Amino acid sequence: MIAPRRVLVTGASGFIGRHALQPLLRRGFEVHAVTSREPPRQAPPGVRWHRADLLAPAGPGDLLAAAAPTHLLHFAWYAEHGRFWTSAENLRWTAATIALVQAFAERGGRRAVLAGTCAEYRWGGPGPRIEGVTPLEPATLYGTAKHATRALLQAASAELGIEFAWGRVFFLYGPGEAPGRLVASVARALVAGERAATGDGTQIRDFLHVADVAGAFAALLDSPVTGAVNIASGEGRSLRDVIAAIGAATGREDLLDVGALPPRPGDPDELVAGVGRLRDEVGFVPSIGLRDGIEGTVAWWREQAG
Repeated sequence: MIAPRRVLVTGASGFIGRHALQPLLRRGFEVHAVTSREPPRQAPPGVRWHRADLLAPAGPGDLLAAAAPTHLLHFAWYAEHGRFWTSAENLRWTAATIALVQAFAERGGRRAVLAGTCAEYRWGGPGPRIEGVTPLEPATLYGTAKHATRALLQAASAELGIEFAWGRVFFLYGPGEAPGRLVASVARALVAGERAATGDGTQIRDFLHVADVAGAFAALLDSPVTGAVNIASGEGRSLRDVIAAIGAATGREDLLDVGALPPRPGDPDELVAGVGRLRDEVGFVPSIGLRDGIEGTVAWWREQAG
């Protein structure tokens, strides 16, 4: 008989986590989902839910004893929009994440995949950010905390006896995104018939629909690949093009105020990922193009507006 593969998904009611549950079920995992609040109403059937506070001293131990996972997919982190870049909560989550992975390994866990960020990379300069090539020089507390977490756990993985992989997320969007983020804020305003003020839109970014981000993490967990892997499309788009796509999907291009907001200090001109490891080693290729993804996201915001 084949031993069951039980995955513990933290942050399972969050933006990426809730989209990852169905891809994990399709790949044959027994899915144990963790949330600090009530499970989402539209969770797929077959998921086993656990309510836990990972920042509490006994949180990881009690949770792992209940779920007995063979695999760990860790999304949980402090993510309040506009504050997570500089918040000291990043320090608490660094400590909690290390404690969780260590406890997971001590209880016989085999493979852990964690969510990182493109903010770990040096942001200045053109060209794609490539794992093991582009310098890791985070400019924010959030990026520094993620970088330190990865470095410590990757160095300790052999001693802990686990396989360890780290998915570096670039720019994502889709249904359920925090309303203050770019795509969500513009889509929500236009759907409501309100003006949407943005920057000049000249910056180049690498956007990937959240369903593809979640699918990439499920594929990474289901693979033997270790180390850092960029989770992105590999295609650069100007923010102006993304904003225009939202305008076209809503039919309210007349409400766009592109260039009304000043540039943010330290905002890099270009952030695009090299996706060779994701494509060639993990075997994952995104399935949702920007136009279709934006149209689906706008439709979701229309539903929320009633």
